[in-house]
Amino acid sequence: MLSLTQRRRISICPPIRYHHAMVDCLFCKIRDQQIPAKIAHEDELCLAIHDINPQAPLHVLIIPRQHIATLNDITDAHGELIGHLFRVAAKLAREAGHADTGWRAVFNVNRGAGQSVFHVHLHVLGGRVLGWPPG
Repeated sequence: MLSLTQRRRISICPPIRYHHAMVDCLFCKIRDQQIPAKIAHEDELCLAIHDINPQAPLHVLIIPRQHIATLNDITDAHGELIGHLFRVAAKLAREAGHADTGWRAVFNVNRGAGQSVFHVHLHVLGGRVLGWPPG
């Protein structure tokens, strides 16, 4: 059990990791079905949810079940998992009819790049022309 001081620190200064899970992580709570979400895909390694503020007709977030705060925390041991996230992205884009017209997969890393939830997640966007450069 975390002390009050530890709980306050987590809410003020994420990411603080506790055995691959954050006490206050939105995506961990979705994974654990403590918070509802519109599920687009689910398997033993990840789940994909529809973004609550979509930036394209297709905008899903592919979230590994294992809590990893940012891509900076990825190790060689995560290679299969990261590859799996991209395979799921391609599957979802194909199922939505965007494989031939084009789609985008994006990881944001840390606040400066727009990461607002410190649990690795792959954005998959499609269904409209996506400009370059992004952002």
